[in-house]
Amino acid sequence: MDNKKVLAVVGNREITEGDLQTIIRSLDPQRAMQFQTEEGQQRLLEEIIDQELMYLDAVDNNMPNDEAYQKELKKISENFLKQYAINQLIKDVKVDDKEIEDYYENHKEYFRNPAAAKASHILVDTEEKAESILKEINEGLSFEEAASKYSSCPSKAQGGNLGEFSKGKMVPEFEEAVFNMEKGEISKPVKTQFGYHLIKLFDRKKEDTKTLSEVKDRLTQQLLGQKQQQLYLEKVEGLRNKYTVTMNI
Repeated sequence: MDNKKVLAVVGNREITEGDLQTIIRSLDPQRAMQFQTEEGQQRLLEEIIDQELMYLDAVDNNMPNDEAYQKELKKISENFLKQYAINQLIKDVKVDDKEIEDYYENHKEYFRNPAAAKASHILVDTEEKAESILKEINEGLSFEEAASKYSSCPSKAQGGNLGEFSKGKMVPEFEEAVFNMEKGEISKPVKTQFGYHLIKLFDRKKEDTKTLSEVKDRLTQQLLGQKQQQLYLEKVEGLRNKYTVTMNI
């Protein structure tokens, strides 16, 4: 790809392949996809040409000297300078591996995966009904069919499947049963505030801690952000002592 290749000339202004690719790279990935084909790039080139025509017309009509334009330009320039100054302040902030490792070792409680389970259930209003359904299951009716047929929980549409849930998400009586069952086991009726449950456990995971490698990228960004914020606040505090600030609210 020749970035210097001139794709169009509008007045005396050249539009190059490099200009086209710079615009495409500035777009979010989903929108950029529209301009990956030859047809898409032709459409984008037409858009750029239209904007260049508007620019030339604005110059011919002396718009750069309009008072309103100058005010808007001043605001944009001031805002850009503010952001540029902040970027210059924090651009050299780094986080080294030792900082990351030390933080991880001293805050492992933040990286725990709670115990979790994957289960299905059947909810009915009486213990007798639950016992009767359990008898049918023991005699050959599948748990999923029984859930679809008898359960009063909306999960009946998925054969009673509750998906995976972590400890602390279900009512205590339900959790006590689930986290003391073996994989593949079907419980006896479990009473909760909602009624009586028959529970089938598919999987259970013990509480564990994410490894440093699993959290390193996220932790790096978190610590980097904290250091940048601290540097920014220290700088602003110093500037408040340097310049006069008057608040009228």
